Amino acid sequence: MTTEATPAPTSTAPTGRQVRTRARGIALAVVLLLAAAVAMAAVRSASRHGELDPRSADPYGSRAVARLLAERGVSTRVVGTLGAARAAAGPDTTLLVAVPDLLTHRQQTRLHAATASSGGRTVLVAAGSWSVERLAPGVTADPATSLRSTLTPGCTLPEARRAGSADTGGIRYTTSHLDADACYRSERLATLLRVPAASGGGDTVVLGAPDILYNDRLDEQGNASLALQLLGSRPHLVWYLPSLSDTPATDTGDRKSLLDLLPPGWLWATFQLFVAAALAALWRARRFGPLVPERLPVAIRASETAEGRARLYRNANARDRAAAALRAAARTRLAPLVGVPPAQAHTPEALLPALSARLTDAGQTLHPLLFGPPPGDDAALIALTDRLDALEREVRRS
Repeated sequence: MTTEATPAPTSTAPTGRQVRTRARGIALAVVLLLAAAVAMAAVRSASRHGELDPRSADPYGSRAVARLLAERGVSTRVVGTLGAARAAAGPDTTLLVAVPDLLTHRQQTRLHAATASSGGRTVLVAAGSWSVERLAPGVTADPATSLRSTLTPGCTLPEARRAGSADTGGIRYTTSHLDADACYRSERLATLLRVPAASGGGDTVVLGAPDILYNDRLDEQGNASLALQLLGSRPHLVWYLPSLSDTPATDTGDRKSLLDLLPPGWLWATFQLFVAAALAALWRARRFGPLVPERLPVAIRASETAEGRARLYRNANARDRAAAALRAAARTRLAPLVGVPPAQAHTPEALLPALSARLTDAGQTLHPLLFGPPPGDDAALIALTDRLDALEREVRRS
């Protein structure tokens, strides 16, 4: 007697070692991407470190301006809160707001209320549409920026005429003030505005670009002359550097969203990271092949399946379903024996006449037996089973 060897079951599921190998590859790719992103961010941040900070000697800092002003007797003080900036406003003070667009609308309104009648000078550096209309009412920022950086004065403002050409290109402005000085025009729109205050003798200077304040641009054109004249008209200069942490806890209205505050470079870098992650996923992915048949580890006999289902029916007292299953199975087996197509095996009009023709003494018992109501108890269910078996044996004998 020989026994046939059963082939070992096959499986296409990845093993633990394969999963660990793939995970290490993906983790390495993610680490490399993060390292590249951090390096790019460090390089980018290093190039703009200390921007417009009078204490910074970096190319984009403004320490050189502060030093030249100090030589001319103008003191420079750096503040980082709105309260300190408002308290410093006065007739002998020039208040420079480095990044006005970082202020919320409520902060801008409070700052303008403190400087409007102070008698001093307020200098707004590269104020966009978010802030200029509140900090300098009557001034509007044009959506298109100047394509040229070096411009000529083209106005009667003494500071501009003495400085000559300067790197003032950037945001362009229009104003409804008839007594305003509009200088350094680019396509008929000013990149430097001086708006006199309605009362108090002060004024507001709106500067379209910060280039004349940078350390590495101060010695070009008339940048140094223009910067010293604009910032040195009063004996004290307060340099306000707004920050995101300067928002008061009670200031809940008209606040910029997080996406508005993020620089464009970070959004582009995030998009690049998503693209790189998608490419890495496609690179590491495995294409699914055709289905592979597998042998079941255990062979289950049909009788065990039937007994298991019967126990379920019994536990649920589902005699109606059990009887329906028994009758359907009996009709399916009887139909080919009497010449009825399988599609009509469960139709009384087709099955019952064929059975009656084969069984002469069946009488009226076939319909309640094959299509009758469910039994009322377990004994009736067992009796139904016996009668169906007897009917099938009788049909086979005939």
